[in-house]
Parts: sequence; C-alpha cells; structure tokens
Amino acid sequence: MALTDHRRTRTLLLSLVLMGGGGSALGAGRMAPPSDAPRAELHVLVENVTQANARRYGARDSAGRSMDTAKLIQDPAGGYLAVYHTYLNGNPRVSVATSTDLINWTFRRELGTSASQPHLVSLSNGAYLIAWEQEPNNHLAFRYYATRADLFNGVASRSFDAPRTLSSCAEGTPNIYSVTLSPDIDHSTIDVGGHYFWNCDRDRQQRGRLTNFRSWTTSAQGNMDNALLHWGVGGNIGDRDSLYYKGYAYGVMEGQYTKNDFGSWRSFIYDYQTGNAEPLNLRTDAGSTAFANPSFTALTAPNGQQAIAVSMFLPSEGAKAGEAGQLIYYRTY
Repeated sequence: MALTDHRRTRTLLLSLVLMGGGGSALGAGRMAPPSDAPRAELHVLVENVTQANARRYGARDSAGRSMDTAKLIQDPAGGYLAVYHTYLNGNPRVSVATSTDLINWTFRRELGTSASQPHLVSLSNGAYLIAWEQEPNNHLAFRYYATRADLFNGVASRSFDAPRTLSSCAEGTPNIYSVTLSPDIDHSTIDVGGHYFWNCDRDRQQRGRLTNFRSWTTSAQGNMDNALLHWGVGGNIGDRDSLYYKGYAYGVMEGQYTKNDFGSWRSFIYDYQTGNAEPLNLRTDAGSTAFANPSFTALTAPNGQQAIAVSMFLPSEGAKAGEAGQLIYYRTY
C-alpha cells in the first residue's frame, strides 16, 4: 500500500479499520452491514477465473523461475512489479520481476536466499519495502530499498529481522498493511500481518508493528482465526492480504481444512468491518480444488480500467491438468 499523497487518508483509514477488525455478525432482524454489497461484488470479481481479462497458470518469469506466492503491485515508474520465491536446489530464493501486462514477467534480480513468502509495497518517497519469511529459525525479515535502482541491484539500505515472540518454532508469511513515514524510514510505523506456529502445531494469525525500523511488537489475532475456524478449518491458518474496495477494507486468507493435507487448502474473503469470513468459490478452467497463499491488489489494468489482480498457489494435490503452481489473473470493473 504505497502512501502517495492522494491515497494517504484512505490508507490511514484502512489501517484504523484493520486494527479494529474483530466484530461479529449482526443478529437476526438487524440491518445488513454496509460492507455486504461491495463484498459480494468482490466475490464475483475474484471467484470466476475463466472470466478474467487475462490469466496464467503455472506462472514463471523470463528466467524460467516459478513465481511461487507472487505479490503483484503497480509500479510507480510504470507497469507492474512482482516479488515471489522459487525453490532452487531445495533452497527458497526471493526475486523481483517487472511486467507491462500482469501476465508476462521479466526477471530483474534475486533479493534473498533461504527466503520465501515475500510481500512488496512502494512508498511515497520513491523507496520500496519488502517483508519475507527468513530461514533458518523462520522469522519475519524486512528490507528497505531507497530507490528503484537499488531494488533492481539488490542493495537494501535498511534491514530488520524480527525476533520470534509468539512461537518458539516459526513466524512468517508477512503482508504489509500500511507504512507511515514521519518523515522517513527511520521515523516510521509499519503495520504487518503474519502467522505464528501456535504450540508448534498449527499456523495462526498475528499482527505486528515495526517502529522506526528498529522496534518490533506483535500480538495474536484470535478474531481472524475464529473467522475461519467457524467454517471447520482444522489445519493451518496462514497467508493473507488486504485491499480497500468501494470504501471498505477486505482481506483474502488461506485456511487448511485438514492438517498436513495440501489438497484441503482453501481461500476466504475476510470482512474487516464485521470480523467474518466467507469461502471463495473459485472456478478455474479445468476445475482445480485447492488454493493457497492468496493475495490481491487493487490497481489500474493495462487497458486503463480499474482492476483486481489476484495471485494464488495451486498445490498439485488439488490441481487439475495444466493448472498446478502459481496462478495469476486480473479482472477489470
């Protein structure tokens, strides 16, 4: 979520709504929340992959690297940026790529090794911030690139590795909700989502704050867990992303119905206004059934229209022929 001047108020409001999430469904007989109708529209935009303006299964960059868990954003310099990880010789590596059409991606630079699940935002000062899950001792890591050239050259001018607080085993899968520069990265507030390995048994949700790029605090987010537990999710509750659509804050989250069963991964829409989640009824060309590591971004499509760009990982256990791996698509509205 870049904090350009014309979006600053919207982003601050989003952060406030996101921090205040955790309500419950309204009782019978009461008026439906005002976020219901836009949320229903978001379902329609995201669910039917076959109606996307463009889509790509098993996405790879120009170097042939798989674009696993890709996060897509608008590039302030024009076109689009993506960060993602690729396993090479058993080691996950984070890279950045560029695109002019959201479908074909040009590899630019490898940014981290033993690193996965990256998330990228552009900032109002022309800089870029990436968070990822760093191994060993799986934890959240943050890298600040002062310019676009620094990003493509892999030169991070600030680095922070968050201490594990909620789990002695693992914390990771970050998403960046908002960044406030007051006025620079050394005087900043970064609002971050992530997971922690609860009881070293199952992933659960956490919410953290990185202050002035040197002080980290975090807490468990039981309200978000409960929204998916309501639907019978019994395994991990992991990756998530958020966006602002028609005046309301929404998230997309992954939940695993059965522990250790990769074919049981599903994705859900989360409503930050009500604290409730709903399953996404995703429909692909061949009928794949498992969907993990969801992310979505509100941006301007190549044709100039508003659009939602979506990225999901389709595990082989639930993927139909030709659809396993990273799915990238977008739909205009």
